[in-house]
Amino acid sequence: MPTHAFILNGEQVTVEAEDNLRLLWVLRDILGVTGPKYGCALDVCKACTCHINGLAFNPCSVRVKDIKPTDEITTIEGLPATVGADLHPMQQAWLDYDVAQCGYCQPGQIMAAVAKVKRAHAEGREITDADLDELRNICRCGTYSRIRQAVKAAAQKMTSPT
Repeated sequence: MPTHAFILNGEQVTVEAEDNLRLLWVLRDILGVTGPKYGCALDVCKACTCHINGLAFNPCSVRVKDIKPTDEITTIEGLPATVGADLHPMQQAWLDYDVAQCGYCQPGQIMAAVAKVKRAHAEGREITDADLDELRNICRCGTYSRIRQAVKAAAQKMTSPT
């Protein structure tokens, strides 16, 4: 069986898996990382959203063979370490604004929101309503207004634009 290597939440990992296996299944079934959720496997619901090299992506739509050994994959489990805290500001905002109901989509929601805020800040601007409109993660419970409030609050605590 082929072997594949990449960086997961700051640690180099190597797995044996068929080339065409989706990264989501490598994370969940082989490595035991259950934060990214299975929703649709079609890159639509975005419950599995993670970061690859700092950008949001959906591992349900990426084959493990397409991941390079130097690629850095961050899941919700590794997000706090990116800020050296017990919780990332976005995770804390989720708690402060009581966002989650069932909670299933929340890891993907948080990961997408962090990437969106980082992108806005890298462009030297604050997060806008237009940015929030671009977040397309599906929440079956419909907590979108609290999600928007939490993202705006967390954005203020993340590194601000210069």
